[in-house]
Amino acid sequence: MTVPNEVEDLLRELAPQVLGTLSRRYGDFDTAEDAVQEALIAASTAWPRDGVPANPRGWLLQTASRRLIDHWRSDRARQRREAAVALQEPRLGEAPEPAPDEDDTLPVLFMCCHPALTPASAIALTLRAVGGLTTAEIASAFLVPEATMAQRISRAKQRIAASGGRFRMPTEEEYAARRASVLHVLYLVFNEGYAASSGSRVEPGELAAEAIRLTRLVHRALPEDTEVMGLLALMLLLDARRPARTGPSGALVSLADQDRTLWDGSRITEGLALLDRAVAVGAVGEYQLQAAIAAVHDRASQADETDWPEIRALYGLLERMTGSPVVTLNRAVAAAMAEGPEVGLAVLDEVGDRLAGNHRLDAVRAHLLELAGDSEAARSHYRAAAARTTSRPERDYLTARAARVGS
Repeated sequence: MTVPNEVEDLLRELAPQVLGTLSRRYGDFDTAEDAVQEALIAASTAWPRDGVPANPRGWLLQTASRRLIDHWRSDRARQRREAAVALQEPRLGEAPEPAPDEDDTLPVLFMCCHPALTPASAIALTLRAVGGLTTAEIASAFLVPEATMAQRISRAKQRIAASGGRFRMPTEEEYAARRASVLHVLYLVFNEGYAASSGSRVEPGELAAEAIRLTRLVHRALPEDTEVMGLLALMLLLDARRPARTGPSGALVSLADQDRTLWDGSRITEGLALLDRAVAVGAVGEYQLQAAIAAVHDRASQADETDWPEIRALYGLLERMTGSPVVTLNRAVAAAMAEGPEVGLAVLDEVGDRLAGNHRLDAVRAHLLELAGDSEAARSHYRAAAARTTSRPERDYLTARAARVGS
């Protein structure tokens, strides 16, 4: 049965709230998360058929509570726990219990991005526990078998339990590090959704849309946090270009060649407003700088109107802040566009050793050599980049560029 979009959206919104309530009540994040997943599956079958209940959150909470208690009853080693929760068990036929007013979405998100987890594990657990996606949906998005993704999620929950992690908001001392982890996970989810790192898809848009939705939730909870504003602005400004990123055949279209009339003006307007507000508040962070770079591109109605000196300066600030060689690659492109390809090639020499074997280094070098008029060397590097990338659309794009150089 197909789940209507409005029902799916409601389930995703309620999933972390119900999970938070169960985790707080029973103190077992692992089993509670499994129970909520079962309740979501039950709702996705029942609600389209019978209609959304008057108290959907209470319905999910009651159903998940029953599933959680059933899990405990089926595990003989945990039977002693059953007595402790028996008085709280919902009885068949009774009205759904009142759901607490407190929204536990943010504590659940912070739990899923626990410092003990690898980024890959945190992403998987976040999409399931906070995003409400099934294990099968997450596995499909990342092109791995469902069993592999299930193991990844299970290990993530076990690691949280082993670390002694409790369901709560982090203390003031823990907040900065945990906040950075949460934003990094959301950033990685968006990047995977915006430009898939592997496989045949250019953009599994559901992941990008989910990252934006979750970042909006964080922004709603932390409205004065300037890095949250910056991250949301960055996502909106990049996602605004989605309609122009591929041609009719599905092939990638470079930023310079995109039809900018297809860009989503409402997303650009919202992103620029968020960025302006973040910058006005005070300290500038990594995501604000990235959003500022995206804003320069989005403000240019044509590619040749792009303010490349400003972009080069912004990448310089970002490079000093992060020390990332990938940022240096981008600064090389900006320097080439602002001052000439020879200047950009000289910047590439600064990070050649740090990015040896990375297809992006070959792709950027090929582009700058093409600008410099060295067609033979450009073709060679385009082919090398195409051979190294794991993304089929990117490989097709680089192969086509190699064929067109000098023609």
